[in-house]
Amino acid sequence: MSSLVLILLTGIGLGALYFLVASGLSLIYGLMHVLNFAHGAFLTLSAFIGWQVAQALGTASWGSFLVSILVGAGVGAVFATLTELVLIRPLYERHIEQVLVTVGLSFAAIALFEGIWGTDTINISGPPWLSGYTEVLGARIPNTYWVLMIAAGLVLAALVLFLQKTRYGMIIRAGVENRSMVTALGIDVRRSFTLVFAIGGAAAGIGGVLAMHYSTFVSAHLGSGLLIFAFIVTVIGGLGSLTGAAIASVLVAVLQQFANFYLEGTGDFIVVALLAVVLLVRPRGLMGRAA
Repeated sequence: MSSLVLILLTGIGLGALYFLVASGLSLIYGLMHVLNFAHGAFLTLSAFIGWQVAQALGTASWGSFLVSILVGAGVGAVFATLTELVLIRPLYERHIEQVLVTVGLSFAAIALFEGIWGTDTINISGPPWLSGYTEVLGARIPNTYWVLMIAAGLVLAALVLFLQKTRYGMIIRAGVENRSMVTALGIDVRRSFTLVFAIGGAAAGIGGVLAMHYSTFVSAHLGSGLLIFAFIVTVIGGLGSLTGAAIASVLVAVLQQFANFYLEGTGDFIVVALLAVVLLVRPRGLMGRAA
């Protein structure tokens, strides 16, 4: 019984991390139809800067932990905004070029990060509670997973409220449906789209700092490793569907954890097999809209 609880709750926690990384990716594609392969670079830079902020303030305090998350979100937002303004905006409606430029940026960013922080992984630490455990029905759950679940829930709620309840959210949704009409009303849609990129980058930044604590290290390749699973859950959930990404994140992570435990570490293979099945049976994903 305790093994089942452990696998299930750690799977949900890992799914929360996947969602934090995938939410920005799904938001940007869903609203702007941009496949952003540089998303991992936003995440990695935010993790490095968040780590340096925590080092400066004292890694053991909750204050420095929260400040590092906020700084990570800010760094991700600024990096994403600059990427949209400089590289993406001139290439709207040119999807192949968008993919190429974001892939190029991701490789260039890794080389830059290695030049600044080195090629070795850097071990990190946080508040002592994070390295402890909480017992649930006999299972000892690492506390980091609870933080991931809370953060993912808050990010999902904030994104849904922003899109459904705010003026900018309504402008963005209207601009996606009929850009020319919204522009004719005197509304600058481009500014709204830049805001979408900034929000997606901020979500990646939060995911980057928390991924660093989950992994207990930071390296130039932190984002690229997680980006693979972020794309998988985004495709399985349905491109552009935040709800689909949330469901797929938990589904993929729980399945991965069960396979790793009961099928001798075959979790990654099972996830890829699930992706193949979904693409064959339901190409638009679990919650994706029909073309």
